[in-house]
Amino acid sequence: MTSTVPNAVEHADEQQLPITMFGPDFPYAYDDFLAHPAGLGQIPATEHGAEVAVIGGGLSGVVAAYELMKMGLKPVVYEADQIGGRLRTVGFEGCDPSLTAEMGAMRFPPSSTALQHYIDLVGLETRPFPNPLAEATPSTVVDLKGESHYATSVDDLPQVYRDVMNAWNACLEDGADFSDMNQAMRERDVPRIREIWARLVEKLDNQTFYGFLCESESFKSFRHREIFGQVGFGTGGWDTDFPNSILEILRVVYTEADDHHRGIVGGSQQLPVRLWEREPQKIVHWPYGTSLKSLHPDGEPKPAVTRLHRTAGNQITVTDANGDIRTYKAAIFTAQSWMLLSKIACDDSLFPIDHWTAIERTHYMESSKLFVPVDRPFWLDKDEETGRDVMSMTLTDRMTRGTYLLDDGPDKPAVICLSYTWCDDSLKWLPLSASERMEVMLKSLGEIYPKVDIRKHIIGNPVTVSWENEPYFMGAFKANLPGHYRYQRRLFTHFMQESLPADKRGIFLAGDDISWTAGWAEGAIQTALNAVWGVMHHFGGTTDATNPGPGDVYADIAPVELPED
Repeated sequence: MTSTVPNAVEHADEQQLPITMFGPDFPYAYDDFLAHPAGLGQIPATEHGAEVAVIGGGLSGVVAAYELMKMGLKPVVYEADQIGGRLRTVGFEGCDPSLTAEMGAMRFPPSSTALQHYIDLVGLETRPFPNPLAEATPSTVVDLKGESHYATSVDDLPQVYRDVMNAWNACLEDGADFSDMNQAMRERDVPRIREIWARLVEKLDNQTFYGFLCESESFKSFRHREIFGQVGFGTGGWDTDFPNSILEILRVVYTEADDHHRGIVGGSQQLPVRLWEREPQKIVHWPYGTSLKSLHPDGEPKPAVTRLHRTAGNQITVTDANGDIRTYKAAIFTAQSWMLLSKIACDDSLFPIDHWTAIERTHYMESSKLFVPVDRPFWLDKDEETGRDVMSMTLTDRMTRGTYLLDDGPDKPAVICLSYTWCDDSLKWLPLSASERMEVMLKSLGEIYPKVDIRKHIIGNPVTVSWENEPYFMGAFKANLPGHYRYQRRLFTHFMQESLPADKRGIFLAGDDISWTAGWAEGAIQTALNAVWGVMHHFGGTTDATNPGPGDVYADIAPVELPED
């Protein structure tokens, strides 16, 4: 296992099918849909060249625009900041350009199979990400209540950590049918997935993550629950998720989304940027050599959207920050949904009232990071007394919480993510500048590593982000609270619009916070493909009979619908 407290039960059969993030709420094989030689569908020739607004140039928006362009439509992308969204890779002023920091998404599981399709398409490479106790991580230090433990595997930790690991595995088996669901998802056994999940959604929608632990016999000990919250599994402590719906956590563990992570060599922002610039070989209507970039004047997206409203003929009219007003037959909105409540003036008629309620109830997690460039991966130096690495990937209950060590070879400059935190831990940093944050972090790490002078290795200024303070995001990612399943279902299923009145159709929601797996790039892509199907259908198009799209099979795999009375 690659985690401090593994989120999967070990199986005896090592020849199992690989897991994929295609369920359990909507078990559709997006990877197969993308790989099929028939393509994603076609629109009538009379609609070729028609403009479609795509609001938001993050991964979801760029994927949607790219696929619509291939069908012969003309996507018009609006972006308030820069192509990439929360796939944001930055450099360090005055340092080698190869030194980069991932301010948003930085680690991706193999189960993100639709994401991998696009990574391969644009020719990017990945490599193992140094999570706690991962095979690619030379060593990990767990520091709780002033006591540090050095480990290269979970077996090096005190027995209590293995007790917590076993408690989590037992909790998943007893309360969430983990092995059965994990196996059903590997085999893509849709009826079995739906049977298990329907029962669990009805049973657990009102339950918090913490309440789920407390109801388990295996987690009777508060000490065990506390350690689990501070150290967690896979990516570290999950106590910041304790108030969230347990259904959010089960989606992660069933799909192994927190295991075996890989990073994108050179930075994740390259993916949307390369898609923006890519000239697809198979394209309808447009001449060979067309790209999203070439379809936009000066190769740049249009600026921020300031108003969205409906006009005659159920059209969608978009006003941008330059005052330009354009009207479209269809639009895809991929930005953070709260933007519709604050930054963008919207007509109430854009969406049904139940969808507005779901947007207003969306719950976002805060998140912050701080990176510094260093002269070399000095943490691989050996302590003369112990023979151990002088510094390790670090999980702690101190202010820093998670510290990651990122290098590209023993003799090259490297990067330290001094701190990666969520929710209340992130809010503690919010009033501090980058330099003030760094000083607190260095003090905290100095208490764990008193022999190590991290400061002397720093070769540039720190870079930091607090996503809750970013004006076009206002949060890092969605995380449903108990009782929010019905709201999420409304948002995810919005691409199916035949049951909506004609004056509520034509604008499609997408992005990872519309997906069932918010915070994961895979969810951004899946909802983009849903929206592409929706736009294609809106224009009178169809998929090939041999490659049905998500809307074509919707009736057979629609998400569980809970009663509202």
